[in-house]
Amino acid sequence: MRWIFRILLVLLLLVGVAGGAAYFVGRASLPQYGGEVALTGTSLGQPVRIQRDRNAVPHIFGQNRNDTAFGLGYAHAQDRLWQMEVNRHVAAGRLSEIFGPAALDNDKFLRTLGMRRAAEKALPGLKPETRALLDAYADGVNAFLAQQSGPLPPEFLILGVKPAPWSPVDSLSWLKVMAWDLSGNWGNELARLGLSRKFNAQQLREFFPPYPGDAPVALAGLEEGGALRDLYRQVAKAMDISELMRVLPEPKPEGIGSNNWVLHGKHTVTGAPLLANDPHLGLSTPSLWYFAHMASPSGEAIGATLPGVPGVVLGHNGHVAWGFTNTGPDTQDLFIEKIDPADPARYIAPDGSKPFVSHEEVLKVKGQADVVITVRETRHGPVISDAHGVAARLMEPGYALSFAWTALRDEDATADSLTGLDSVRDWNGFVENFRRYVSPQQNMVYADKEGNIGLLLPGLIPIRKPENDIKGLAPSPGWDARYDWSGFIPFDELPRSYNPASGQIVTANHKIVPDSYPHYLTSEWTEPYRAIRIEQLLRERNVHSVESFKQIQGDTLSLMAAEILPLMLAAPPKPDPRNSDLPALHSLVANWNGAMTVNRPEPLIFQAWYRELTRLILADDLGADFERLWRHRPLFIRNVLANKDGQGRWCQDSVSQNSNTTCAALIAEALDLALDDLRARYGRDPQRWRWGDAHFAQSSHRPFSNVALLRPFFEAQVPTPGDTFTVNVGRNNMANAKEPYANNHAASLRAIYDLADLNRSIFAHSTGQSGHPLSPYFRNLAPIWAEVMFLPMTTKAADIDAGALGTLVLQPGK
Repeated sequence: MRWIFRILLVLLLLVGVAGGAAYFVGRASLPQYGGEVALTGTSLGQPVRIQRDRNAVPHIFGQNRNDTAFGLGYAHAQDRLWQMEVNRHVAAGRLSEIFGPAALDNDKFLRTLGMRRAAEKALPGLKPETRALLDAYADGVNAFLAQQSGPLPPEFLILGVKPAPWSPVDSLSWLKVMAWDLSGNWGNELARLGLSRKFNAQQLREFFPPYPGDAPVALAGLEEGGALRDLYRQVAKAMDISELMRVLPEPKPEGIGSNNWVLHGKHTVTGAPLLANDPHLGLSTPSLWYFAHMASPSGEAIGATLPGVPGVVLGHNGHVAWGFTNTGPDTQDLFIEKIDPADPARYIAPDGSKPFVSHEEVLKVKGQADVVITVRETRHGPVISDAHGVAARLMEPGYALSFAWTALRDEDATADSLTGLDSVRDWNGFVENFRRYVSPQQNMVYADKEGNIGLLLPGLIPIRKPENDIKGLAPSPGWDARYDWSGFIPFDELPRSYNPASGQIVTANHKIVPDSYPHYLTSEWTEPYRAIRIEQLLRERNVHSVESFKQIQGDTLSLMAAEILPLMLAAPPKPDPRNSDLPALHSLVANWNGAMTVNRPEPLIFQAWYRELTRLILADDLGADFERLWRHRPLFIRNVLANKDGQGRWCQDSVSQNSNTTCAALIAEALDLALDDLRARYGRDPQRWRWGDAHFAQSSHRPFSNVALLRPFFEAQVPTPGDTFTVNVGRNNMANAKEPYANNHAASLRAIYDLADLNRSIFAHSTGQSGHPLSPYFRNLAPIWAEVMFLPMTTKAADIDAGALGTLVLQPGK
């Protein structure tokens, strides 16, 4: 037996040596935060100083804007190189080069969409100063790559990836990916097309209910016997919508968006404005955002930057502060194109047959031969049904599905606006800075040191004709001119507000325009729960402070739960020997106020109960589409449980045609199923269940969250409160069978700006400044962020010096 022990000992030693070697190699790839680096062959004109404060936030000092952009590129590459490398592969549709065949479907779609092609076309149209800034930033990234003599971060070593030089097109491409994440309703358009096989127009209007107080869009063409209904049935029968949706990127999550609000000084303790912002995005390690301060004699800014892009996107510049939320207009439309029966290389337009514009894309696949695809475009945009071979073959005889999106237009000058924020000094300058902004449309709140507040909604928004009865809610016949866009809303007619009499502005992705607004933006506003709650909390005090704003950002009361729960409690629980404590648990939830706190069982019981109820109501009606369309849908569920206009019929079993099934019976059954599931997941004792244990913020790493052995090293998890509809938001995906309550989409950062003294402003994001898993700054902010705590957002030299990690000086080469 001794020889077995010796073999095991040797193996353990070898593993230990290998692990130690990997650790030291990994440590060697950590960035240099102090000293001097001589950089030859770069555009750097004067030395740039990068001082990292005690939280690893770089404060970058240069002699001009281009030099500070160079410094930001260098700092981004030091701390976030892998994130930048993956992001540009996403934008270019080149993930297969890194991850192999598993990423091929995704790449086919992204190549078909053509965000990088659009970025290449947009670059020449930017202002010269923007192009110079992009060039300087790319030069800073490449200077880091050129001087890097040690190992790269561990992802590069594990996957055998070598980064290519950075380019301005890489930066513009990533801005388009961000616009994609925040744009359009194409997922719901496809869903309506697919569901038209089984739902009539009335059912579609109920399943996709209107915004509270609005009338539903007529969708007249989808009534029985309508021309669109016949077309949809024909197209949906030929094309496997479920398969197409499977290979397309995930549509944006339910209730996607952000919070921001600003108060005039008459409502604050200091007499100066206060502004708060927390953009909600997918959680990742590292965070999407990277904090930085850039300063030169021509101006400065501090706040959140996007690795891969020069400039501060969200922050302040010493004179004005700004924060964004998503407006959510419909800037994307799907078009059903009719193939010319006489020539499959052409399609039918209102003025006759037109040729597809086609080109080939070569996809390099790790470990396999190259894959060549043909991308076709119509006058509307790329043919996305080509992205899936089965759907393309099924549709080829008659139809194709094309995609129009404002961000794919050649004149996208969004980068001009985002890189110009450091020089804005007043409201007029702020408005003019965004005149060339294209996508995504944002609710931009503003405050300045002179005491003014404002709201601006810039972006390129299509005008739909009065005779367009679909209004972008479903795919339109591409050969019918009534569905074509007829220009765009003029910039000066976009919504805006300056120093409103109320002294406050709140946006939370809810309907932001009155019924009298003359232009159509969308019919699919986000549910107003967060906006209503923010306004409630603002009314509770006569004056507000930074501290009260922190409390609002941390608020966990779910108005959705408060609205839906009484309808569920109205159905008495049915006796069940498996759940002898059911009455007690029912009473526990009945006495709960809807606060989604981490340390209580009630939020978890409610979420599990609601999850099972939505399954019981919808699974039979949606059939194979259920998993893909399984979301909270609170407006729909409320209407069903309240039996609004007879919508309680959705509780009837459509499979067995049992009209006797009632919503009350489903509610009782759902509670039993929920308790069984919770016991299986979290133990037999309900008093030990905690919302925070199930609702942990899951900041996922690409790709190592998918590798069980590596996941703990590359991922950040921390218990969090809230739900999809709270101000302190934490969205969960009910369709995720393994982790249905995990928080994967939340406040990616929080910031509060005090215009009385901008150095009293504060911020935090969800992981840490570093993207290196061996850095102490990789996930150090996660617990701070989860507790709604903050870092100081200061540009004062004394504050920066206190506990600083080091100062790195970039010297131009001789």
